[in-house]
Amino acid sequence: MTTWKEKLEGSLPEDLAEEIDTYETQMNLKRQGKIEDRIFGETRLRRGVYGQRYDNGRRHDGVDWQTLQFPEELTKGVETVYDAPGMQRLKIPFGGLSADQIDVLADLAEEYSDAISHITTRQDFQFHFVHIDDTPSMHRRLAACGITTREACGNTVRNVTACPLAGVCRDETFDVTPYADAQTKFLLGHPDAQDFGRKFKIAFSGCQQHACGLTTMHDLGFIARTREVDGNVVRGFETYVGGGLGAVPQKAKLYEEFVPAEEILPLAQAMSRVFARLGEKKNRARARVKFLIQKLGLDEFKRLVQEERSILPHDDRWVSMVADAGDWTETPLHDAAALNGTAHPEGFDRWYETNVYKQRQEGYAVVTVSCPLGDLTSRQMRRIADLAREYVGDNVRTTVEQNILFRWVREADLVTLYQKLVQVGLGEASAGTIVDVTACPGTDTCKLGIASSRGLAAELREHLAAKSHNIDEAIQSFRIKISGCFNSCGQHHVSDIGFYGVSRKIGGTTVPHFQVVLGGKWQENAGSYGLAIGAVPSKKIPQFLDAITDQYISDREKGESFQDYIARVGKKELKKLVNAHSDVPPYEEDRTCYSDWRDPREFTIADLGQGECAGEVIERIDFDLQAAERVAFEAQCLLDDGDYTAADQRAYQAMLEAARGLVRLQYHDVADDAAAIVSEFRSRFYDTELFFDKFAGGKFANYLFHRHEGDAERDFSDEGARHLVEESQLFIEAAHACHGRLLEQGVLPQISV
Repeated sequence: MTTWKEKLEGSLPEDLAEEIDTYETQMNLKRQGKIEDRIFGETRLRRGVYGQRYDNGRRHDGVDWQTLQFPEELTKGVETVYDAPGMQRLKIPFGGLSADQIDVLADLAEEYSDAISHITTRQDFQFHFVHIDDTPSMHRRLAACGITTREACGNTVRNVTACPLAGVCRDETFDVTPYADAQTKFLLGHPDAQDFGRKFKIAFSGCQQHACGLTTMHDLGFIARTREVDGNVVRGFETYVGGGLGAVPQKAKLYEEFVPAEEILPLAQAMSRVFARLGEKKNRARARVKFLIQKLGLDEFKRLVQEERSILPHDDRWVSMVADAGDWTETPLHDAAALNGTAHPEGFDRWYETNVYKQRQEGYAVVTVSCPLGDLTSRQMRRIADLAREYVGDNVRTTVEQNILFRWVREADLVTLYQKLVQVGLGEASAGTIVDVTACPGTDTCKLGIASSRGLAAELREHLAAKSHNIDEAIQSFRIKISGCFNSCGQHHVSDIGFYGVSRKIGGTTVPHFQVVLGGKWQENAGSYGLAIGAVPSKKIPQFLDAITDQYISDREKGESFQDYIARVGKKELKKLVNAHSDVPPYEEDRTCYSDWRDPREFTIADLGQGECAGEVIERIDFDLQAAERVAFEAQCLLDDGDYTAADQRAYQAMLEAARGLVRLQYHDVADDAAAIVSEFRSRFYDTELFFDKFAGGKFANYLFHRHEGDAERDFSDEGARHLVEESQLFIEAAHACHGRLLEQGVLPQISV
């Protein structure tokens, strides 16, 4: 029998084969102690190899891969730290896949992982529980079928995304697929894109009005445009720079209304050189392009990029790689045929309504295969490959909403395709509706996860699906997106209703919560970003979701969008809904709030005494942090009212309130003076690193320091105030976490008020 290694002989591209050999050599040198940890860390990340957590994962192996600490029973016989499994991410440019590639992914998931292929919110795939020793073999097998893991992670150009309907969309200006492909190939391994302080993300969109490529949340975004020059239609792109989500999101700014298609590659190269040369390298919290533009100003950034473009050595690929893009086209597997009078099976009509999109090409449709939480078993993956071969050939793409698209399906084949999808558990309707909840990995496998985003997403999907036939049309197309922490990997900032994981100390016990984010907009390429208005216990989120959607349905004006409704009603009114669902009952009355979704384990309960009036003993810090949250919410309301100066000042005051609350734990008599509070906070909590957490370090403290030190030079703008409001909420969350850590360490006096 021929082995997979024998099958690979002669099929690997020479450059990829050499690169993978180099990576394997570096692994061996690391084992011998000849490569520093920090160097090898970036090396493996640039090959898409991550650490992951295990305390709440799909499998609980008890290994901390990130810190490489092993429980004693697992260290017996372990010769190397690399016996602990982690995560492997791939690069799938614009989400494009062939049937053969899907088969390979199914095999790799089954042989090296837990038989689950996970679609990410950047059209990628990733595998969990992969041993690092297996990664070179995985990389070779992927490379042999045209998939690379190179620069899937690390301080590099990440996967280039694009609208999954590109080429078949009824509203697009032109098909952006070949341009996204050219940008990927041009920048992959490019020497000018190897010295970034942080990642760099690029997206392409065929139109302005739909979500498409979500260009406003990218470092570099392209929207298709055309111009008439000397009687000829010329292709180009409306270009945006400096977008990004993360802890403090920022919409990209218009760089140029029209960049000719043949200029997009040298533009990206010139921008990469400027970013590599001038971007932050020491403080990772401010190392994205958006911060460089903040520092320089957009005009100066443009001047530097244009200056860099003028001195770039000429590269023939700038033109050759996009020269034939106008002639690029996909080939349907079958001739077009309209949907005939075949009887429709049960569930088909609902599925057709939500999961089928009529292409601009007559007689063809795009079918969305719903993949709850982005997960597919190897059996399902193989069936998808088989169905692709039968109905669409290699015209398959992933989406940023963690689904799979079959493009160029003959309308006449829709009924039989639906029936075959149902047979393998992939016939679920509701794609692109409120039921189609998106979530990052959260506490399942991510080391940064605070609350179970996947657990909550699964619960909400079931909750909403149970009443999907009765969901009001007004909320049918809502987007709900969930992140396990503030970093927005679940894209909660650009959803109608977003959630991100936080925690609260209730009676000495940590209880999982989610911040509620309102005001985001999925359409118009992520048209607006929402803000957090308050935290709700994780177990109460379904009831809160029902309450806010019911209120919108009953109170909205005719044709009023959710975003317009929020603006009209105001955050203060909606905050009442949050408050109505924020109480956590005592553990003795109801234990359900003291564990997370899909995780039966409970948090440790602290022994609490009784006050003189049988009331709960409340620490002063709890009141201080509550006051800080109130002031932060007031800042958000002022922002909504357009009073940017007052919003900025209240957000600053909120951080001071939280900082003073912490300082009072050690020094009760701190003066009610900004300089005194900041000074005491710096010496007691920053210099001592008590405020630092394992992953963010002191980054959130810097939000306070930057605002305090720059008080006299503030630019009280909409964007500046919005950033500070976001930063103040994150600072308060960090203060909550700091207090929780100190309680767990037993270093605080129990002081009540």
